[in-house]
Amino acid sequence: MDEWQGNSFLAAPREIVKGTAMMHIRPVAQTDARSVAHLVSELLIELHNGELEPADRVSIAEAVLSQTSHCFGYVALEGDSPVGVLLMTEGVAIYAGGAFGQITELYVRPEYRSGGLAAALVREAAKFGKERGWKRLDVGAPDQPRWARTLAFYLSAGFMEVGPRLRLDL
Repeated sequence: MDEWQGNSFLAAPREIVKGTAMMHIRPVAQTDARSVAHLVSELLIELHNGELEPADRVSIAEAVLSQTSHCFGYVALEGDSPVGVLLMTEGVAIYAGGAFGQITELYVRPEYRSGGLAAALVREAAKFGKERGWKRLDVGAPDQPRWARTLAFYLSAGFMEVGPRLRLDL
């Protein structure tokens, strides 16, 4: 049994009921660029205490979502309204044993949290990765201890802490 099959977190349905509302998850499409841009902007505002660097996120989302050979994702909807998103990219590395996935954005609107929606998005990402032959799925967690709840979520999903992530702006 592999690590994903042994993780009960990853064994749940694609549809989630929150109150009386039915939520569903589907693969993200290029036509979702505007919705994805708005959700990612909400994520960035939350991460950066309400301050958001100006950018044309719709154009950026259009460009990112057009990279269909190595950019993938899922959108969570209540009816026709997007309420969550998970985007990921594919990389290759010797340390990862070949191809692997990296979650680049994961966001669920606050009023839809703690209902299993983010977990369902991660399950879809893991399923997708297994189907593509990925050996692992990586994610960078936000600063600690402020975002301890986010880290706890990822740990409960079966992720392991492997150290801080760094960046170099080019």
